[in-house]
Amino acid sequence: MTSPRQMIKGDRRMFSSSDDSTMLKQIQGTHAPDGRDVDVRPILDIVEDVFRRAVPRTHHDALGAHHEADHVLDDKVSEAVLEGHGMLEALSFIIQKVSCEITCKCSGGGDAHGTTMSLLHMTSNYSWDAKIVISLAALAITYGEFWLVVHLIATHPLAKSVALLKQLPDLGEHSNALKSRFDALTSLITAMLDVTKRILEFRLLPHHYISPDQPPLAIAMTHIPTAAYWTIRSVVACATQIASLIGMNFEYVSSTTEAWELSSLAHKERNIHDHLLQQLALCYQHIDEKKHAEAYDNLIRLFDLPQHDNIRILKHLIYLKDDIQPLHQGSTKTRVHIETLRRKTTLLLISDLEVAHEEIMILDHIYRESRARPELHYEIVWVPIVDHSISWTDEHQHRFEQLQSMMSWHTLHHPRLLEPAAMRYIKEVWRFQKRMILVALDPQGKVACPNALHMMLIWGNIAFPFTAMKEESLWREETWRLELLVDSIDPHILDWIAQGKHICVYGGEDIDWIRRFTTITRQRARAAGIEMELVYVGKSNAKERIRKNISIIHKEQLSEYWADPTSYWYFWTRLECMLYSKMQHGEDVERDRIMQEVMTILSYDGSDQGWATIWLGSEMARSKGDNILECFSKYEEWEENARVNGFVPALRDYLLQLHTPHHCNRLILPGVEGGIPEKVVCAECGRPMEKYFMYRCCTD
Repeated sequence: MTSPRQMIKGDRRMFSSSDDSTMLKQIQGTHAPDGRDVDVRPILDIVEDVFRRAVPRTHHDALGAHHEADHVLDDKVSEAVLEGHGMLEALSFIIQKVSCEITCKCSGGGDAHGTTMSLLHMTSNYSWDAKIVISLAALAITYGEFWLVVHLIATHPLAKSVALLKQLPDLGEHSNALKSRFDALTSLITAMLDVTKRILEFRLLPHHYISPDQPPLAIAMTHIPTAAYWTIRSVVACATQIASLIGMNFEYVSSTTEAWELSSLAHKERNIHDHLLQQLALCYQHIDEKKHAEAYDNLIRLFDLPQHDNIRILKHLIYLKDDIQPLHQGSTKTRVHIETLRRKTTLLLISDLEVAHEEIMILDHIYRESRARPELHYEIVWVPIVDHSISWTDEHQHRFEQLQSMMSWHTLHHPRLLEPAAMRYIKEVWRFQKRMILVALDPQGKVACPNALHMMLIWGNIAFPFTAMKEESLWREETWRLELLVDSIDPHILDWIAQGKHICVYGGEDIDWIRRFTTITRQRARAAGIEMELVYVGKSNAKERIRKNISIIHKEQLSEYWADPTSYWYFWTRLECMLYSKMQHGEDVERDRIMQEVMTILSYDGSDQGWATIWLGSEMARSKGDNILECFSKYEEWEENARVNGFVPALRDYLLQLHTPHHCNRLILPGVEGGIPEKVVCAECGRPMEKYFMYRCCTD
């Protein structure tokens, strides 16, 4: 009798001396499918159940089974019997034929490669996955019968007699000697089942999204014949091991040679399995890309079609399935369906997880204010955009929950719910990059404004229903005035305007300049016999420096200031919003007074100096820090003009006289989805400014 070790050694020599392509041609030469469609999944379920139940309990874990899960196996097999009854009947002859071939060839210690090729020829008319499952079913018969006798030998006389005739060794007596062999056998069976399941996965891939004739599936399928060969070869090895236990003496039982050979095959099967997994991953990636492209195209078409309401579009954007409640309602802290947004103006607040708390606080104030006004029939939904290729960590979850807790409106229950197609649409069509946008959808789901964030932060709920037409009409009615500059950030300023007071709004971070400016401004106001209120508005993106400055301003009573740090953020953000709102509507900075004034103040903020605007009603004078200090220091030169024509007009006239051609202005504009204007003129001389790129990271 030729030992399994000798057989495998002989095969190894044969294959090592032959070309891989020659071996593949031999394997493929056995394949002549007749086109029949054989679904072998139910049969594989039964085969797997045989392998799981046949081995002693101590080996169950290697096959992935647990005692408490036996009822699950019963259900699965019952279902497989019902589904596969017809297929089992059709395949019973070939399974029995293969089983006889295995029993005959393996009992005689034949050539393992030759036996494998014989089985491939015998199953030539079947698909590769069917060949493997038929071979596994044949092995399961032999394997199951062997263990059935072993299990019943102590309790059933028939089993005892059969064991005597087969000369089976006493497995209880020699359990320690046989343990390594059975462990290796169990490990190999597990590896064979895993490979078979992966091969079946290829068969079940949806051809609507992936073609068997094109990569990556076409490439993956070239590996299936080799995988089938080695799996059937492993079936032969397992059958040989079972056959070798019949009639063997104790000395041969204790040998570890066969365990080593089985382990080698299990190692090869695991390598094949890992390779197939990689190929499957490429196929699934291809399928996902096709599905996402299809969903993206559907989303584009959906926005072009008339809709009865907004639900269909919102489902495609937020979450398409009906299996869960995808939204979190901030005010009630409950989960809700998308249905709650039906026929309402819906504002999609789109951002990443790096959102300024000030931004949320201002929007929350505006949103809560709207809840007291039934005519403002709109809802906000936060749609967080996260990179799905990056693992979701506890830190991400904490950050998400922290932001979500600050929002009284609807939010996506979890960022991962957002479909890739919706994310692509948001980035490519709505041009979301880094900065938050607020896409307004009307009650029918159509885009009313691609970014209503600007108008909401400028006018609040006055901008309802947040359409592009509403934004245009608000600008048509607007002029450059102090009320537009400060809005309701400081109600005291609105009162001072009504009282006819002169008002100075100034900013900067140089505390020495602030001291000099506030002192001389009060002196000149007294000299001119006017009432003037001074308000400090700080500097953009300088939280800590502003905090220190307002502490000094408060202590030394230099001027009025805002106690809430959010007010400073809101002031500068509103100015940026004014600029981008105008740009969004195609306004020209050279012809638009509001854009000119906004860009002037932003350029002041970009300099290292302080700056000031002084108002009386609609009259305004403005300048950078050095110029206005010089102007006030030479007050006697324009004092008469101030007495005759008014303080603000006289100040403006004298500032024009001080203008020199030598200056260096900087205008720092944050990058937004609308882009940067191609042409920006200098606020001081009117000449086009040079464009530079600046990348900034500031934690202040």
